[in-house]
Amino acid sequence: MSVEVRVGLLGLGTVGSGVISIIERHQEELRHQVGCPVTVRKVAVRNIEKQRPAEVDRSLLTDQIEDVLFDQEIDVIIEVMGGVDSTKEYLLQALKSGKHVVTANKDLMAVHGTELLNVAAENGCDLFYEASVAGGIPILRGLTDGLSADRITKMMGIVNGTTNYILTKMTQDGSSYEDVLKQAQELGFAESDPTADVEGLDAARKMAILANLGFSMNISLNDVSIKGMSSVTKADLDYCDQLGYTMKLIGLAQRDDGRVEISVEPTLLPNKHPLASVHNEYNAVYVYGEAVGETMFYGPGAGSLPTATAVVSDLVTVMKNMRLGVTGQTIQAPLHQRSLKEDKEIDSKYFLRLRVLDKAGTFQAVTSLFASHEVSFEKLLQMPVEGKEVAEVIVITHHTNKENYLNLYNKLSELDVIESIESCYRVEGGK
Repeated sequence: MSVEVRVGLLGLGTVGSGVISIIERHQEELRHQVGCPVTVRKVAVRNIEKQRPAEVDRSLLTDQIEDVLFDQEIDVIIEVMGGVDSTKEYLLQALKSGKHVVTANKDLMAVHGTELLNVAAENGCDLFYEASVAGGIPILRGLTDGLSADRITKMMGIVNGTTNYILTKMTQDGSSYEDVLKQAQELGFAESDPTADVEGLDAARKMAILANLGFSMNISLNDVSIKGMSSVTKADLDYCDQLGYTMKLIGLAQRDDGRVEISVEPTLLPNKHPLASVHNEYNAVYVYGEAVGETMFYGPGAGSLPTATAVVSDLVTVMKNMRLGVTGQTIQAPLHQRSLKEDKEIDSKYFLRLRVLDKAGTFQAVTSLFASHEVSFEKLLQMPVEGKEVAEVIVITHHTNKENYLNLYNKLSELDVIESIESCYRVEGGK
């Protein structure tokens, strides 16, 4: 190992600036842990003249990515610029050139992670991506190191800070989705185009990564069932509260008898559930292991320094592996064949909000349809709609399988006494 480790950065935005700040400020700690200094040799940016939050020596900046990729003095590439297809090609080039890679790119790892990891192993290189899931929370390292002796059966959590902020404010302040989204954008918690966050795609990418590691199974983004939260209304949240629940956008990965389900969707949690008290932009992931039982990882899911901390922690691991001469040896092929549950194997409770005709025989027709699909009520509310000859019926079912539920849902939409199905959500927790 050389007397110093030289780093090249691809990108110098919020996270990249945090990475440089930590490397510069924590040199003493880094040297103590790995026995040598870390230096930033070159940083690739789109615009050298752009003003940035971190003060960086302009001589380090280049607008030519090749200046980083083909610099033989650089040991480790840190990728914090985003993008998928072109970024994949850059990192493949880096790995094939013998450079180790640290990335915070969840989109890339969710889509091309398996290919990149295989190329890294073939070339004796490390590829780490802790910052791609839940920002500063060390969830990936927790799975691969801290819980490596256990068999993970379930991972459930809040892995998108934008949607958690929106749902928190809608619940606590009674604001509309549109108003809170605008506020989140003004505060920088939401992008100008929030689609990936509010429609669940961002969380789904993270859950695919978690399922790959936690279950040692080659899970793709297409295996994740996704439902966004943009249609959640204040009325939905009010009824949740009346029934003793809090709504969160929950990512779920569960394994039973070797078969898995992965989903992202608005979910009702009992108010006493630990995830129900995770507010604003914070993230948390509940992990269930056969031996350890229940554990929860909690912390900031985004931000310059929290995410940069995860990136630099991966850098430290690379440096330690370089010193030990074991780079590329921690990457393992999946142990288990991909095996997804069918709908009849997925068990849950459900929340249904129905608008029904307020007349004799309606309730009997609804309950008869539920009974014919072997779905029973756990909780029930019936509320008149002022000024109209309709009522709202809010149901939380007992556990049933997803196939039964979907068949029931389709039949409910055809029932004459039901004017509309206003909303439907999964319910977690409780017996």
